[in-house]
Amino acid sequence: MARSSGSSASGWAVGFVLFAGIMMIMSGVFEALAGFAGILEDKFYVVTSDYAYEFDATTWGWIHLVVGIIVAAAGVGVMSGRLWARVIGVVVASVSAVANFFFIPYYPFWSVLLIALDVFVIWALCVYGREEAQSSFR
Repeated sequence: MARSSGSSASGWAVGFVLFAGIMMIMSGVFEALAGFAGILEDKFYVVTSDYAYEFDATTWGWIHLVVGIIVAAAGVGVMSGRLWARVIGVVVASVSAVANFFFIPYYPFWSVLLIALDVFVIWALCVYGREEAQSSFR
C-alpha cells in the first residue's frame, strides 16, 4: 500500500532518529567525563612516543569537555525533531570523530568506540527525511 504524504513516519525512521539523539547525549556525557579526567589528573592519559599530534593531556581534557557538552546539547536538539538540530548534530558528531581520531594514542579503545558511535550517528541523522524526524516525537 502506498502511504499518503500525511502519514506518520516509519518505526525504523523514528527509532534511528531517537537512537541517534540518545547516543549523542550519552557519547557527549562520556566525552565530557573523559575531559574531566584529563583536566583533573594530568597523568591519567599516557601517550605513546613519537606521535605526530602530541598535545598536553590537560589540553585534550578541555577539548573533550567542550566537544562533549556541545554533542550532548545537540543530541537534545535532535530529539526535538528540528532540522537545524540534525544539521548541527552531523557537524558536531564529525568534529567529535576527528577529535577522537587525534586522541587515539592516549586512549585507543575508547577513541575508536566513540568514532564508531559518531559515524553511526551521522548516518542515522542523514539517512531520513525532514518529515520523519519532525513527526517522530509528536
